[in-house]
Amino acid sequence: MIVQTKLGAFRARYSRRGITALDFPQRTQPHPGPSAQKAPSFVRRLGQQLKQYAAGKTVRWSVPVDLSSGTEFQRKVWSALTKIPRGQTRSYAWVARAIGKPDATRAVGTACGANPVPIIIPCHRVIASDGSLGGFGGGLPMKRQLLRLEGGNL
Repeated sequence: MIVQTKLGAFRARYSRRGITALDFPQRTQPHPGPSAQKAPSFVRRLGQQLKQYAAGKTVRWSVPVDLSSGTEFQRKVWSALTKIPRGQTRSYAWVARAIGKPDATRAVGTACGANPVPIIIPCHRVIASDGSLGGFGGGLPMKRQLLRLEGGNL
């Protein structure tokens, strides 16, 4: 399902268990995919919540996510990311320490890059220890935009 927002058009993919992927606007193909009317209610709710988020509102994500494609390590990283408050950032090293793997900073970065549901799992809130933005699957301009939208300091 394609969701049009102020940030652009996102493509949501899903299984019966939840959202499996959320693709950024530049990766979204123009064809619409399945009709929203045929999608499960949680997919329609995701559309509403994404629009609210893109409008600058605080959203408490209430859609199920299906992270079964991730490894155990990735799922630990993704869980830690959900604990980073809106408008704040943490370093890759902070995430590595939070999951009990202080020497796994690079692996944390790789896991952030593999996050299938960005924004819902806020990998954009993770930056390098020196304060630089690091990488981001949606591109650094989108990372800056998301951090600004959330009121974060850049």
